[in-house]
Amino acid sequence: MKVIALVSGGKDSVFNMMECVKNGHEIVALVNLRPPNSQSIQNESNMESNGEVINELDSYMYQSVGNEMLDLYAEAMELPMYRAVIHGKVINTDLDYEPNDADEVEDLYKLLKNVKTELEEKNKCVIEGVSSGAILSTYQKNRVENICKRLNMTSLAYLWARNQSELLNEMIESDLNAILIKVACYGLEPEKHLGKTLKEIQPHLLKLEKEFGANVCGEGGEYESFTLDCPLFKKRKIVIDEYELKIHSNDAFAKVGYLIFKKFHLENK
Repeated sequence: MKVIALVSGGKDSVFNMMECVKNGHEIVALVNLRPPNSQSIQNESNMESNGEVINELDSYMYQSVGNEMLDLYAEAMELPMYRAVIHGKVINTDLDYEPNDADEVEDLYKLLKNVKTELEEKNKCVIEGVSSGAILSTYQKNRVENICKRLNMTSLAYLWARNQSELLNEMIESDLNAILIKVACYGLEPEKHLGKTLKEIQPHLLKLEKEFGANVCGEGGEYESFTLDCPLFKKRKIVIDEYELKIHSNDAFAKVGYLIFKKFHLENK
């Protein structure tokens, strides 16, 4: 089936796209929700906003760290990217979601509805699937499924409930090159571990899992990642030229820090 992919830049959303293709589906567009007052973005739906970049957003649904580089995905994958601003807040925190116009989930519903309608009319086709990288969060999975049900679409979450150690190893062996861009976990230090690739950090993550029960894929909020290259990037990969390390919290138990990307470009593989 033809599929719209939810992308954050994180390893999970990218690897699920790879699994969709592996299972015979076709990714036809990328969609992303970005923080309010983030950098100016214009796409084919004329959804744009101007202002200063917000690098960290308090959201149960959306990854915001690294959003400044996400437009490069459209060029790397040679697909249209549709982005919209998150206007809603976290209103309904129940596992079983009921639509609420003020909830941040409705921003995704509206975006997917608009993109589906536009592409189906433009390309004279039917878009049936939505790709998402949910692994362990029932909260996120239920909300994506709720949106899909309302739009008569199918949620494709191939990573759901997978063993995280096995899954991380599959990602690495599948030539998915992602780096850590945020850490918020005992045993992960911003100055030491930010910018490490999945392959470089894998032994340490397995150690933290064994010693403290940490989630190897970061499903407990231990870390967030950004994918710089993968087999779906047809000819070019993302290269970071300049970044800033930001300490969000100096908590003695688990310091929280993330990377802000200042300069970056696409480079031929």
